[in-house]
Amino acid sequence: MPEIPRSADRIFTNGTILTMVDARPVAETVCVLNGKIAAVGTADEIVPAWRSDRSEIVDLGGRTLVPGFLDGHSHFINAVRLATWTNVSAPPVGPVRSIPDLVDTLKSVAAQRATKPGDWIMAYGYDATAMTDGRNLTRADLDPHFPDNPVLVLHVSLHGAVLNTRGFAQTGFDLRAPAPAGGFTERIAGSGEAAGLVMETSFLPIFMNMPAPSAAEQLDSMDAAQQLYASNGYTTVQDAPMEPKTRPLYHRAADEGRFYLDVVGYVNWMELAALIEGRAEPFGEGYRNRFRVGGVKVIADGSPQGKTAFWTKPLLTPGPGGEKNWRGEPNVTPEELGNAVKLAYERDVQVMVHCNGDAAIDMLLDAHAAAGAPAGRRTVVIHSQFVRPDQLEKYVAYDFLASFFTNHAFFWGDVHVENLGKERAYFLSPTRTASELGIRFSNHSDFAVTPLNPMFILWTSVARASRSGQVIGPSERISPMRGLRALTIDAAYQYGEERSKGSIEPGKAADFAILDANPTTVETDRIKDVRVVETVKDGITVFRATERP
Repeated sequence: MPEIPRSADRIFTNGTILTMVDARPVAETVCVLNGKIAAVGTADEIVPAWRSDRSEIVDLGGRTLVPGFLDGHSHFINAVRLATWTNVSAPPVGPVRSIPDLVDTLKSVAAQRATKPGDWIMAYGYDATAMTDGRNLTRADLDPHFPDNPVLVLHVSLHGAVLNTRGFAQTGFDLRAPAPAGGFTERIAGSGEAAGLVMETSFLPIFMNMPAPSAAEQLDSMDAAQQLYASNGYTTVQDAPMEPKTRPLYHRAADEGRFYLDVVGYVNWMELAALIEGRAEPFGEGYRNRFRVGGVKVIADGSPQGKTAFWTKPLLTPGPGGEKNWRGEPNVTPEELGNAVKLAYERDVQVMVHCNGDAAIDMLLDAHAAAGAPAGRRTVVIHSQFVRPDQLEKYVAYDFLASFFTNHAFFWGDVHVENLGKERAYFLSPTRTASELGIRFSNHSDFAVTPLNPMFILWTSVARASRSGQVIGPSERISPMRGLRALTIDAAYQYGEERSKGSIEPGKAADFAILDANPTTVETDRIKDVRVVETVKDGITVFRATERP
């Protein structure tokens, strides 16, 4: 009998295909059938064998196709909520260079939106280290301009905010309340009252009571939020940790079929015991309508640029409140972290722990050892910003994964050198050393801390250049191809999905990002300018860029 001709749904050809497969790192053509990759190879091999009258031929026109990017760590809910907030980030992300700039931006947006008395004014991206004033924004800066509106300006780290007096009143915050353990409340000199900035556990009660759009409004924003990720080439996205009010929202969105990207949520550690006991979340199960619960997230310390991370050695500069020999504080006790890790391991729940400072990493290493140091858990150390070389060796012994944050080299590299000195700052997100030790790692944006743009993330891992042009750890620079692995196949490994995603080979999901240039061959400074022109999820285009004017 003659062979029945095979018929692909779509054939992508006439470009460069970076497969992330060592045996065949580059190909010319890939064909898709029923949402899966059916074949990869040369045009001569693939097109005659798979083309039929029903096949769509996608001419890449010399562009580069890579696996769809997997989000190593971010906060997807921010894409849902921040669309109505004001961007007060410093350049190149936003327009603010000073406190007067910030106030003027808030006033302008409030006027454009016809903000009424009593309406909240919400902003994000505030970063005193990138502004010219040499001090923090205070409620005294905000009160004269917004006497009838509560104002909340979210710190760029997402670990704190500045509120005006009306905002504090609306959230029930006691201006004279002492800061709880692990918290920071900036004070007005001589009065003892909160000046405006609150961080970490001082911010937590405010965070839990922040105004948010209604459930219906958030559900209606799911499409725009996914488009933001898809426009950056992401096909798998993350929210970690999910807020208690957000978890049911995701399940509802899944029930209503609103997801076309894969969404993975991690529960807050404070809910873990109750959720396990009540069997309220399907830990360990697969996607249901493109949503799944991936595990649990613990926030062990704070922000290095906000000086609320937890280090073993003191900073070279004063703490956030002027403290001398400041090492920061953890957000959890060793006992709390140990109990959460032990419970998660006992119930086979993946653990992710936010650790910026090396003292926080020590806490996690101790918790893992106390839980019996089980192998194969794929425990993820989120950020691993200031991990020590000896700790990386324990990552190897414990089979830990790192999700690095090389964007810090650009946005706060100069700040870290000032606070920590070159030796410690230059070992920021040590991707090269981790690679040499065989540690699998992803790389991430921590959106909305930094922009989602994966090509900017890739550039920071290759160049490690700061705002001033200083190279933050020349010996930790990696190649563009190694950087791409952190955004694709190694990120898939972090999720336990490396058999179905992250590389371009037969049988895997047809998840692709099409780029307007090849980031492995352009000059280093051009990597950050490479643009996503199309994103494909399970063989279907979910984003296509409009042409630039």
